[in-house]
Amino acid sequence: MSAAQVRALRSLAEPLVAQFDCDLEEVVIRPAGKRRLVRVVVDHDGGLPLDLVAGISRAISRALDDAAILGESPFVLEVTSPGVDRPLTLPRHWRRAVGRIVLVTPRVGEPWEGRVRSADEDSAVLELASGTTTIRYADVARAVVQVEFSRIEDAELEDAELEDAELEDAELDEDALFSTPGAATGSTGRDEEV
Repeated sequence: MSAAQVRALRSLAEPLVAQFDCDLEEVVIRPAGKRRLVRVVVDHDGGLPLDLVAGISRAISRALDDAAILGESPFVLEVTSPGVDRPLTLPRHWRRAVGRIVLVTPRVGEPWEGRVRSADEDSAVLELASGTTTIRYADVARAVVQVEFSRIEDAELEDAELEDAELEDAELDEDALFSTPGAATGSTGRDEEV
């Protein structure tokens, strides 16, 4: 698709996305069979709940229907959040990564891994195995959030007010759960492909 169409779509979508207190990260238009795929990548502090995505999608869809950006060609609109593999390139990306582990490749030196403790407009504070350090974004060649699989700490469970007695009270009756078709999954009882 033409760069002019992408610029026009970005100009159309940016104020709509901002109305939802979100940031427009990327706009992509590409062929998908006889249609076009219009992918709009947005981000929001604290994550991107489904109802927010739905609202943004409706707003952009209405605007695209009224605008002549894509002509008469049919399109599929996809509003999505950035993937975990998105590089941290802007201060807001670092701010949203606070508490997460990142792999940083500096412009000079070897890569290292650390947990983002704070971030401002120019730099981030990272906790490394060897201690705490501040890294200026200008000194970073590439930084990416790392997927972290870990067990919830006992202190975090206490913070969530999940006491042992409450957990015992919440035990599931497995016989009741699995004896009725669809009870555990919300299925209609029809054969469904899994």
